[in-house]
Amino acid sequence: MNTMNSMVAARKQEGFTLIELVMVIVILGILAAFALPRFADLGGDARESSLQGLAGAIKSAASIAHSAQLASGATLGTSVTLEGDEVTMVNGYPTADADGIVVAANIDTANDYTPSGGGTAGGATITFSLQTDCTVQYTAATAETTENVPPVADRYSVTVTDSGC
Repeated sequence: MNTMNSMVAARKQEGFTLIELVMVIVILGILAAFALPRFADLGGDARESSLQGLAGAIKSAASIAHSAQLASGATLGTSVTLEGDEVTMVNGYPTADADGIVVAANIDTANDYTPSGGGTAGGATITFSLQTDCTVQYTAATAETTENVPPVADRYSVTVTDSGC
């Protein structure tokens, strides 16, 4: 009898059965199916964050340029110099073109954002795009129509559209 027990013990192998391995693979597959969508759309989140960063940079640059113009005592349309670069101004804020807000905010239009529109007049709008519905718009300040001494400009506006990111 001892011989039989020792033969049975010798034939018993250690390790996982095939069904146990298959079940582990199935469970990992189910977990991956639920986790993958959370990681799949990170590009859209990155583009949205990039747009929010650009909008913040534009607002900061416009305010800094406006402050520099006020500190210099210049008129509302006089250009200012920021970090050695001349920024064109209209109604006390940067113009909506390559010589205005693009210079003031140091926007990389060659690699990051595609600009369209723009102009040097008050109320002109320049749009910076990453994709079709993934944009930031800057509208230059417009002068008030009432007679104010000194003239008071309506502020610029910045609009973010991130529905297509």
